Amino acid sequence: MVDTHCHVFLSDYPDIDDVIKRMDGNIIIVSGVDDSSNREVLDLCSHYDNVYGTLGIHPECVDDSYDLDFVRSHINDPKIVAVGEIGLDYYYTRDNRERQIDLFCRQIEIALEFGKPIVVHSRDAISDTYDIIKKYNIGTMTDIHCFSGSLEMALEFVKLGCKLGIGGVLTFKNSGRIKDVVSNIDISNLLLETDSPYLTPEPFRGKRNEPYNIIYVAQVIARIKGISVSDVLEITKRNSYSLFDFR
Repeated sequence: MVDTHCHVFLSDYPDIDDVIKRMDGNIIIVSGVDDSSNREVLDLCSHYDNVYGTLGIHPECVDDSYDLDFVRSHINDPKIVAVGEIGLDYYYTRDNRERQIDLFCRQIEIALEFGKPIVVHSRDAISDTYDIIKKYNIGTMTDIHCFSGSLEMALEFVKLGCKLGIGGVLTFKNSGRIKDVVSNIDISNLLLETDSPYLTPEPFRGKRNEPYNIIYVAQVIARIKGISVSDVLEITKRNSYSLFDFR
């Protein structure tokens, strides 16, 4: 199994050794979102064989202080597989839209400079996200993390070569839109993720999420696609390896 996106940090996981041990033999990608978490990502990668990481500044941090030079100087460190979590988030405000776009673009340029894929957060900003990815022609190097858009937009992102991250929301009873996406998008374009500690899948919704719970997402995809869980895990693993360099 490959959990392509999570935030397994000590602040939420005092039992972090046990959480990571439950994924022995499987891969976890821990995503940074700010200066502090980016530094913790490097530490986790150095301590656990099955943990890889991404470095980036989340759009919600655009009005805080942040250090893009740190991202640039460590993006080629061992086990750092992408620039992320980056992107756009207009859920709380659009007042800083231009600053978010500028930060997003500057981090895409770091990714292109170093030949790294990007892990993209897009919330209530799907059109701008699409336009920027298309502008930079970086679709084949893009994971749209926790995809929540329409089937129509999913098809447009796939045309650009993007992979779509599918997580615990798929298991919710009211997840008709994302089920429609999974039903109609070829599995070769999908990645598994948990976004831990958030978005815990059924049957554990309401509790803290963790990477091992990715199996429950795989089970729902298997039912939708009419294939075995082992096939889902194998195909999505190949998809992950095609995007991220697990050296």
